[in-house]
Amino acid sequence: MAQITIYIDNNLEEKIKEVAKNTGQSISKYISNAIEQKLNNSWNEDIKNLSGSWNDFPTLEEIRNNTIDIKREEF
Repeated sequence: MAQITIYIDNNLEEKIKEVAKNTGQSISKYISNAIEQKLNNSWNEDIKNLSGSWNDFPTLEEIRNNTIDIKREEF
């Protein structure tokens, strides 16, 4: 497993330590998971497969046409 050295400010270090402790993870594991989530920020295949599965879902125009625009307060 690779090792990387990073520099962070003291406030961020304290926040990381606190969250890692509260989640029962080591600091290294917490940071590794955070980076992995950031890099893999895409839709899961199961979610992608749901696309188009709601044939009767109204279009944006249908939603807009079926609502009443309420009077807004003046500034």
